[in-house]
Amino acid sequence: MKKGDYKLIQALNRSKILNKIRTEGPISRIDLAKKNSLSPSTVASAVQELIREGYVSEMGTGSSSGGRKPILLRFNPDNHYLFAVAITNSVMTLARMNLEAKVLKRETHKIAGLQGEAVIERLLHLMDDFIAGQETEGAERCVGISITVPGIVSSSEGIVHYNTKLRMVNVPLKRIFEERYGIQTWVENDMNSIVLAERRFGDYAYPNLIYISIGDGLGSGILIHDHLLHGMHGGAGEFGHTSVDRSGLRCECGNVGCLDSYISWLAIYSRIITAIATGRPTLIQELSGGDYNKIVPSVFKEALHRGDKLANDLNEEVAEHLGAAIVNLINMFNPQALILGGDMAHGNPELLDMIRVYIDRHAMPILKDDLLFGLASLGEEDKLIGAASILLQDLFGFSLTE
Repeated sequence: MKKGDYKLIQALNRSKILNKIRTEGPISRIDLAKKNSLSPSTVASAVQELIREGYVSEMGTGSSSGGRKPILLRFNPDNHYLFAVAITNSVMTLARMNLEAKVLKRETHKIAGLQGEAVIERLLHLMDDFIAGQETEGAERCVGISITVPGIVSSSEGIVHYNTKLRMVNVPLKRIFEERYGIQTWVENDMNSIVLAERRFGDYAYPNLIYISIGDGLGSGILIHDHLLHGMHGGAGEFGHTSVDRSGLRCECGNVGCLDSYISWLAIYSRIITAIATGRPTLIQELSGGDYNKIVPSVFKEALHRGDKLANDLNEEVAEHLGAAIVNLINMFNPQALILGGDMAHGNPELLDMIRVYIDRHAMPILKDDLLFGLASLGEEDKLIGAASILLQDLFGFSLTE
């Protein structure tokens, strides 16, 4: 056996053992050997290493049918930490998280109006300050940095190839961060990270899962047989740039008639402003106090719940466009579950109900019959948990199936 092959096997065995302790602990060494089909000596060596590094600790003894009681092992998620960075088209959120993707500290900063180099400069300035504020935590206990960003992202290279709204083009974020901070860094599309997080930490433990977000923009993450669908350049899942009207509106991506241009929050906001400017009565104007800057998704949904005609009309249009696009995804990928998230979905049961009806009417019978359609479960920390999921799965092999 080659030396490289032996090291790979050691790493795989270590991941299997750590995963088993994490998911089934407290657990004894002998049970680890049995459940992983490994020799006691292999388990003992790996466990000794994990204890020395602080990932695992001994705790008490287990029961025994005779003889010496076995010492039990448990996973220590708080002995190490990771940095998660979630970039959207309007804010950056930085967090320190433990190894079970629990947020320990976080801060959010607005970046609206920033584009290109200014986005990177702002990110590095914020990261400098955030890392400096964690010095008491022990730099040696940091396992990595994970960054999620909307757009076309090559996760294997750590490059943001293209983001229309932030004007990020071929930005080597992984290299920039690793050279600046000396910490291993992961970069992934935000939608991909969320679908992985919903599978691992959320309510949707399905290997064939599609996540769709409708907020500032429109995007999707697709999991097929527990593998993220990336495509050649990391552009798979650019759901918002599905063309729905060849003679339609010009999109920021350069195409015309993109779905994003019709049903994202930015598109809905534009429609609301136009309606108000032309004198159409709406509760949205009253709820925002006549201040266009205060027209946000929560105001739109409040007007919707109060029966506002404009809000209802726009919600129905969103449901029709999105429903048709979702049916295409169902017929194309045959998922076990399809979930909806983002500012326009949460707190908007009317939207989900209308889409559910559309799916029932238009999706292929055998593909819709066992489909679970619902609301994403991770809430406002979904992108941070997604960032953590990417790092934990890759660095430690934290399994999706356990």
